[in-house]
Amino acid sequence: MSGSGAGVWVFRNGVMQLEQPAAASRKALVYVPTNEVVRSVEALERRLGTLGWERYYENRTIVQLHKRDGGADLITIPRDFASLRSTHMYDVVVKNRDHFKVVDA
Repeated sequence: MSGSGAGVWVFRNGVMQLEQPAAASRKALVYVPTNEVVRSVEALERRLGTLGWERYYENRTIVQLHKRDGGADLITIPRDFASLRSTHMYDVVVKNRDHFKVVDA
């Protein structure tokens, strides 16, 4: 038998089979007031800007934003939106509870 990749070999009715794990659920960040799915770092930064966030630090891999009012909170997101993970999304949600939510894509 050949087979590669993730999975678990199990015996079922005397036959060995490779069971693939369920696909990981993809998450999406939604801007609640317009029910818009955020699809880029630029769009997220624009929405956060209207809520008082501004760019604090950036390099080739990350962008950090802080509140203009001088609060200690920082939001760190990857520059490459494809690298945005649910942990980044939940960080945005926790710091902007009434404006963003995370949903299954």
